Amino acid sequence: MKIESLVNWSDPKRVETKHGPRNLRTGRPSNTFWSAWRSDKQTLKDAGVSVGKDRSGTWEALWWLPISEEEQKASEEAQQASRAVDADIDIPSPDGLEYLPFQKAGIKYALDRQNVLVADSMGLGKTLEAIGVFNSDPAIKRVLIICPASLRLNWKREFEKWSTRPVRIEIVNGGKPKDWPDDNPDVVIINYDVLQKHRKRIDMVAWDMLVGDEIHLCKSQKAQRTKAVFGWKTKEGEIKQRPIAARRKLYLTGTPIVNRPIELWPLVESLDPKDLGRNFFRFAKRYTQASCNGYGWDFSGADKLDELQRKMREKFMVRRLKKDVLKELPPKRRQILEIPANGAEGAITEEKRMYAKHQEWIDDLERRLTEAKRAEDRDLISEITGQLKHARGVAFTEMARVRHEVALAKVPAVCEHLENALEGGPIVCFAHHRDVIAQIAERFGDRAVVLTGDTKMEDRQKAVDRFQAGEVDLFVGNIQAAGVGITLTKSSHVVFAELDWVPGNLTQAEDRTHRIGQAESVLIQHIVLEESLDATMAEKLIEKQDVIDRTLDRKEEKVQANGNPDTEVEVKSKPEDEAATNLTLDQIAAAREGLRRLAGMCDGAVKLDGCGFNKHDSKLGKSLARSPEYTSRQALTAIRLVNKYRRQLPDELVVRATGNEVIRGE
Repeated sequence: MKIESLVNWSDPKRVETKHGPRNLRTGRPSNTFWSAWRSDKQTLKDAGVSVGKDRSGTWEALWWLPISEEEQKASEEAQQASRAVDADIDIPSPDGLEYLPFQKAGIKYALDRQNVLVADSMGLGKTLEAIGVFNSDPAIKRVLIICPASLRLNWKREFEKWSTRPVRIEIVNGGKPKDWPDDNPDVVIINYDVLQKHRKRIDMVAWDMLVGDEIHLCKSQKAQRTKAVFGWKTKEGEIKQRPIAARRKLYLTGTPIVNRPIELWPLVESLDPKDLGRNFFRFAKRYTQASCNGYGWDFSGADKLDELQRKMREKFMVRRLKKDVLKELPPKRRQILEIPANGAEGAITEEKRMYAKHQEWIDDLERRLTEAKRAEDRDLISEITGQLKHARGVAFTEMARVRHEVALAKVPAVCEHLENALEGGPIVCFAHHRDVIAQIAERFGDRAVVLTGDTKMEDRQKAVDRFQAGEVDLFVGNIQAAGVGITLTKSSHVVFAELDWVPGNLTQAEDRTHRIGQAESVLIQHIVLEESLDATMAEKLIEKQDVIDRTLDRKEEKVQANGNPDTEVEVKSKPEDEAATNLTLDQIAAAREGLRRLAGMCDGAVKLDGCGFNKHDSKLGKSLARSPEYTSRQALTAIRLVNKYRRQLPDELVVRATGNEVIRGE
């Protein structure tokens, strides 16, 4: 029986069924078909043929066919590309900069499609992937970037840093017509809040690429920002505003679904309007268990999520998790997010004025002190030294006051950033001033716990336990009080609302999350106001922290035992993250005991007597010996020092700490 000749079949159309994807062909049954149906129904059914009535009540023949091998292969390849962590592709990048392998894979996926959702976990560099698409496609001339207000400056700086061709980038700083940039810049950056006010001007430009950062903010179809990006229709289907038009659409978010699948609809409709996003009720009924309860439709459910993810990956979504690319990420990634000084210009101007005034005063006294020392005038040296001490004290007091005012002015922007970032998972936020901490905590209410110097001892552990148990998703702490002695590995995201003058204090605070038990790379963000003292200070502090990190984490294939050049101890170290994960509490305890023994013998390397640390390790070794607890990096460093000075320690203690048989030089 030739089924093809029984009906004038339509072209195959791919349809999702409970048995997986199938190709469906339909047609009006002919007399020949009905004759074959009556005489040999089972044969037709076995071949995938059935009959039914369409919406008009007319009989229809349906022929369900398996998808072809070519289609199956294409589907599998698309899903693999959506998860790929490397790609054989050259992505243009500026000298000295290079994309990570998984970022190259994401860029390749995006280049192969016109509309893409980059849904990588937060902190994996979605911004750089978007710029990589721009660098790779010379046809992209005009780019519109929509993002939260707090990220506008960061986008501009990253674009200027990573773009491989000259571009003029402008930020829209308000909702008035005069705020729209003149002279047609290559890249326009605008925040969601003022987008609708500039829609007429936006629609006048033929955009080559539209970038929607943190696009999950447009999850509600009723929200004004959603309508501003995706357009909207009345219930009767009348188009009130069309979506923003662009040749290529690139949406970015680490949390495409915040609560339920229905939130995906605006994205799906924009990215795949011909299939998955073709019909709202079809999508809702299949993936949300939509039901009408007599008072209205309920779209709060979830169904067939594996199928939904597969189709999204095939068509438009690339998504990798931190665990997928952890080996490519550094243990810590520090970022400076510079935000506009909207409303805080006065505080920043006063901060600059005060800083310049005191710096000039101190510089003058230091010059005079140098001259007095050259003249060996002891009385003058003593007098100027006292003046210099007084000047520095006054400067510290007055600068602390103006920096406090700047910190308070920054709180709304910090809270906005936290609100957006919390959708990606729990966060630890550090600040310095009590009122800054109080305002942040007040904004988040029951979602946050607080730990400051005023927190009672019995309440401190309760706050930590609640955060670690997942009862709240925001921990707000004072850099000094919450920066030591506690574990906050529930989060791998740290936000500093304020800075500390001492880089070691920042590192201690970071290490509440970056310690044994942390399975992910830790993202550390410093929120600073544009052109503020913090903006300059943060860069210097991070540079100092990086120097300290490199010092503590340097790897040596061979080290000299006890400073003796004729005796070497072979160190067979594992990769940093793997080694830290495999450490036991007994190893750490043994390493601490070993360092304390060495510190007790060490005279600071005053004499070359073969006892204690050498002059290079004395300060570090004694510091670790005094430390009541270790981060994962400090624990590894302690074990390496025990290994290095093993000749001075009992064999049993060395074996406990290193896990290796003692190797002695001849």
